[in-house]
This record gives sequence, C-alpha cells and structure tokens, in this order.
Amino acid sequence: MAPRSRDPLAVTAGSTPIRRRARGFGLALILVGVLGGLLKAALDGARAYVFGYPLVIMDVTRAASALTLGPANALLRVRAFPDARFRGVVRPNVDTLYTTAFIDMHDGPFVFETAPNAVRYELFPFMDAWTNVFASPGTRSVGTHGGRYLLVGPAWQGTPPDGLAVLRAPTRMVWLIGRTQANGAADYPLVHRLQDAVSLRPLDAARAPVTDWRSAARLPLPPAEQVRAMSTEAFFTRLAGLMVDNPPTSADAPMMRRLAALGVAPGRPLRWSALDRWSASLGRWIADRAVARRLRNPPNLVRGWLTPPSMLGRYGTNYEVRGAVAMVGLGANLPVDAMYPSARVDARGGALHGSHRYRIHFAAGALPPVNAFWSVTAYGADQALLDTGTGRFAVGDRDALRPNPDGSLDLWVQATPPEGEARANWLPVRAGTPFLLNARLYWPRPEALRGAWSMPAVERLD
Repeated sequence: MAPRSRDPLAVTAGSTPIRRRARGFGLALILVGVLGGLLKAALDGARAYVFGYPLVIMDVTRAASALTLGPANALLRVRAFPDARFRGVVRPNVDTLYTTAFIDMHDGPFVFETAPNAVRYELFPFMDAWTNVFASPGTRSVGTHGGRYLLVGPAWQGTPPDGLAVLRAPTRMVWLIGRTQANGAADYPLVHRLQDAVSLRPLDAARAPVTDWRSAARLPLPPAEQVRAMSTEAFFTRLAGLMVDNPPTSADAPMMRRLAALGVAPGRPLRWSALDRWSASLGRWIADRAVARRLRNPPNLVRGWLTPPSMLGRYGTNYEVRGAVAMVGLGANLPVDAMYPSARVDARGGALHGSHRYRIHFAAGALPPVNAFWSVTAYGADQALLDTGTGRFAVGDRDALRPNPDGSLDLWVQATPPEGEARANWLPVRAGTPFLLNARLYWPRPEALRGAWSMPAVERLD
C-alpha cells in the first residue's frame, strides 16, 4: 500500500489530482478578477462620458451657432417657426418664437431687459454650460410687468446698478433660450414687436447687436452627430479644456476623482494608458447603447406616455438623466415652465407608425391643465418635424378645435385627413414611416406637475 501523502493537495479523486483542480480554480479566480477589473474600467468610462456629454454638446452647439446664426452675446430673434428641413436641435417646437443667445461671461456683466407683456406667455431660461437652468424670468416667475437684470459671471463682485436684479451664472458659457407664444403665422407681427422689446447688452455699452433669423440653419452635421463623429480621445480632450472656465460644482467632486483616475483633468492633456483608452472607448459605446435602449423601452410609462422627471433643468448629481436629456432634448425647460410628455407607442404597446390611424381622446374636463397653452407635435424617427406636405406640424388649444357634443375632445393622428369637422383636429403624419409624439404643457398646473393628471393613451384605430 502506498504511503499516505502529507500534502493534502496531492490526494487524488479518481484519476484527477486535487492539486490540478486547485490550480485551475486559482487561474479561474485570476481570470474573473481581470475581467471584473476591465468591466469596472469600462463602466467608469461610461459614467465619465455621460457626465461630460452635456458640456461637450453645449460647446459644439455654441460653435455651430456662431458659424451659422450669429456671434456670441448678440440676441438672435427667430422670426418664424422651423420647418421639416430644420436640424439645429432635436424636437423643435412650433409653439413659440425664440429669442436666444450664446453668452460669453468673460465679456460681461450684461444687462438683460424684458418689457411689459400681458398678451402672450413668455419665458427666458438661462442655462449654464452643464445644461442646468440657473434663472428663468418670464410670465410665470415675475408676472407681466417685465424685468431688468444684471447677468454676472461666477467670480463677479460688485454692486449692481439701481433697478437691476442680479442673475449669477455659474459658468463662463451661458445659453439663453427665450420663448414667446405665437398663435400661428398670422401672429408673427405681434410677437415680433414683443421680441424687439427684449434686449441684451454689456453693462458698459448702450446696446448690443441683434440678428434676425427667418429660415432653417444649414449645418454640415447637426451638433449631436458632430459629437457622435468625434473620436473618444477628441471628446475627452475637449471636455478637459472646457472644464477650466466651466467648472463642475463641489457636489461633482467624486466624479472628478473618477475622471482623474481615467487621466482626464481640467486644462491638462490626456494622460492615457492603453487601458484608459480602451475603457473610455468601450464605456462610450456602452453609454450610447444604454441610452438608446432606455429610449426604446422607457420605464414608468403612464398610458404609453413618458413624462420627463421633475428634476429637468436642475439635475444635481443625476448625471444619467442630465446626459440623456442632452442627447435627445438639449435645452429643456424647468417643468414649472413647460412639461413635455412624449409617446412612441400606442395603447397596446405597438410602435407608432404612419401606416395606421390613431385617436387621442380627452374626456370632458380632462384637457391638459395649463395656465398658458398646450399642444401636441409629431416628429419622425430622427426627431425632426415631419414633412407631410401640409405645413401643419402640431395641434393644440390655439387652433379652432372641434369638441364633441359631450365636451370631450378627439385628436386624429393619421396620414390622410379625416372627413368633415374632424379635419380641424387632425395632426398629420407621414404614410409608411414611424413617428413619435410630444405634448407640451406651458405653465402646467399643479395636478400635472404632481402626476394627478396624465395624457390619454394613443388609440390605434386600424
């Protein structure tokens, strides 16, 4: 009989030594550890990309605006609604005319003034470089008497002139996206007069230049596609440069430490190892697909409609929501100024498609609860306005809608016009192509903000 081994790993089980099994198990543990480390690195790269995306696309949008629309610090007064050719931003509205400007706070402070306006709803949200709304003067917040403001940068110290309320921008780059209600093309002359009464100028200048814009912007690529076309190294290099004058907040310190571990720091060239480059590139790929998947299958749908979260415009450290909104709806308002429920599916969960006819039925007394006005707009799969040949892109309470005898209201969403009086309530879509819907509630009432009211389901009729 062979002597018993003193080494327990030498004990055999059948013909396979336990020592060999243990070595195989150890190698497996090492492999799992390596794969786990690579996965963590890739997820860190994804988080870093989502964190930085709003700042990068804001700067790309600013640069595109300077090339095609006008210089910084000058009000751009958009004099007409966009049409189906417009690709400057996703999901443009045909409810308001914009008065907008990219503002470089290095050239400030600036005086911003609005005149009394008791005839049309207006709002003037100022966004910082990270897409947070830091001020939103307008009908809801200050009433109809207008206002006079001193817009200052993060480091400004001084005493404002009498009569000017201070708006403090936390970053060098600021985007003003003012909106004034317009009730169709016939309303343009009135709205133009209201726009002309808005001014932006440096504190030490009498008046800054303005630009009128009457047709669609022509860009080689829309800003979102420009960002998509960037190499991962170019993306993070741009992010590092932008963070110098557009610093993150103190609450972002943990994320900044993650960026530093990835070799990304404000104002410094990238210090990337091969692993850093790999994790950032793979992380970006993961993030883009995660956002796309979430958009295809959004959580928390109510009757098929997705209502953006209440933190819209003031995101704190919820980088996932902030990044996703920047990807699909750059320039979002505060919900108290405007809410944007959207739908991609019908009541049965089927994707909305122009080969079918649909109805949106509002029960009597259940129209969108707003202090200003509401609308529903159709967009193509590319989130641009649909070219249906009708010139009609939205329907809402500013239209001559025909209610039912019981006080309810039906909107008809289809490629061909409905018969008779129902045509007044028609929202055209394109035959044979997918589409999505965006409702807009301007100055929503509390029941909409707290979720006690929601949009009715989109009913497929054939």
